[in-house]
Amino acid sequence: MLLGSIETGGTKFVCAVGDENGKILEQVKFPTTTPEETMELAIEWFALKKMEAIGIACFGPIDLHPSSPTYGAITTTPKPGWGSYNIVHAVKDALHIPVGFDTDVNGSLLGEVTWGSAKGLSDVVYITIGTGIGAGILTNGRPLHGMLHPEAGHVMIPRRTDDTFEGVCPYHGTCFEGLASGPSIEKRWGRPASELVNVPEVWDLEAYYIAEAISIYICTLSPQRIILGGGVMHQEQLFPLIRAKVSEMIHGYIQTEEMQHLDTYIVPASLQDNQGIMGGLKLAYDAGKNQNI
Repeated sequence: MLLGSIETGGTKFVCAVGDENGKILEQVKFPTTTPEETMELAIEWFALKKMEAIGIACFGPIDLHPSSPTYGAITTTPKPGWGSYNIVHAVKDALHIPVGFDTDVNGSLLGEVTWGSAKGLSDVVYITIGTGIGAGILTNGRPLHGMLHPEAGHVMIPRRTDDTFEGVCPYHGTCFEGLASGPSIEKRWGRPASELVNVPEVWDLEAYYIAEAISIYICTLSPQRIILGGGVMHQEQLFPLIRAKVSEMIHGYIQTEEMQHLDTYIVPASLQDNQGIMGGLKLAYDAGKNQNI
């Protein structure tokens, strides 16, 4: 079965075709500009493929309720031009095939749960830390949606006592995303993360904020595994720092097998940065199956 997948991002669109086994057969990337320019490139690329369904793993917030009149729309995103844009309608009207739709982080979560390190688990948190911060949450074997969908990158976390940074989130200032995203690192330190690899204080503070958020998720969601992806998490020196700080913050309160082995509990993404596009293939497969193609 030939399936399509779109993973939208703040700086790039990734488009791919693959199969129901998660195998990516062809892939292309476009810069994220305006909806009109970006989607025209994507639709032109997909129009030549003979796909049976397509999945969209989309930045948000998005309307995920099929009964809603604005189902398929991006809502209050700070990305210029994309607010109220209905990406599902645009794709369906152009390609005339079933469309699966979820958040970008739930797409990455689905990739990891279906083919990656979370396979076989029922309760998982996938966190992406890059241009923005978001989390996909699997609970009782299903991605969590609820009223809208989780916006776990915007939880309010206390600033460390020696940090006076005002944050970069246009909505909340010093939420998790405002304090620990890639843009926040660059604004706080005056250089992008890639140029700060050998500056220990950068990563000590970054690990502190990531550990604060993870500790909240552990106490509220009780996941069986926490997976960290996104561009910032390419700084592999973060993982031991985060695990140590989570252990300090939980302070022995939760006594489980997972908490005794944080090196296998808090882990990096396992699918070579393809987890989002592979999750899109899973969304496409499920959409096609639901429509009996």
